[in-house]
Amino acid sequence: MTDLMLVRKSTVAVTEDEKAAARKVLFGHVDGLGDRGRKQWRRLWNGLLSLEPGEMIEIRTHRERLGWWHRKHMAMESRVFEAQERFETFDQFRLWLKTGAGFVDWLPGPKGGVIPVPKSTSYAALDQTTMEQVHADMVAFLRTEHAAKALWPKMPTTQRVDAVELILSEFGAFAE
Repeated sequence: MTDLMLVRKSTVAVTEDEKAAARKVLFGHVDGLGDRGRKQWRRLWNGLLSLEPGEMIEIRTHRERLGWWHRKHMAMESRVFEAQERFETFDQFRLWLKTGAGFVDWLPGPKGGVIPVPKSTSYAALDQTTMEQVHADMVAFLRTEHAAKALWPKMPTTQRVDAVELILSEFGAFAE
């Protein structure tokens, strides 16, 4: 899900002709599905074009995640978890992986410092585009020496790197 906060600027004046041109492009290129959808789409854009300077609007969008893609990502996570030597539970592993990939909120900690709190990767929380970026960040993190050392603390360094690459190679271009 994407949250977008928009604000009407006071510095740009838009003429009625320019508004009509914008509507022509927007409604001709993309349109709501069915009568109800078309009405909602026009209401949204007409509302945006009639905002007063400083007035704000929040838009939430949701783009469906691809089920096959999600299953492949989860298979990759599962495969790494099964091969590693550090984490006892898959939940612990996933929290560590999200943190390593930087998919966190930074919140005040109990002793005054700042702590990372992993975000949700649920279907409701992320659209496909965002999940693809999180996936790429996770793969990049898994390829770091730090991650390999955490996953296989007793293994020699060269074998750690090989272990990560061997697992990721099972997923081909998906793990690039």
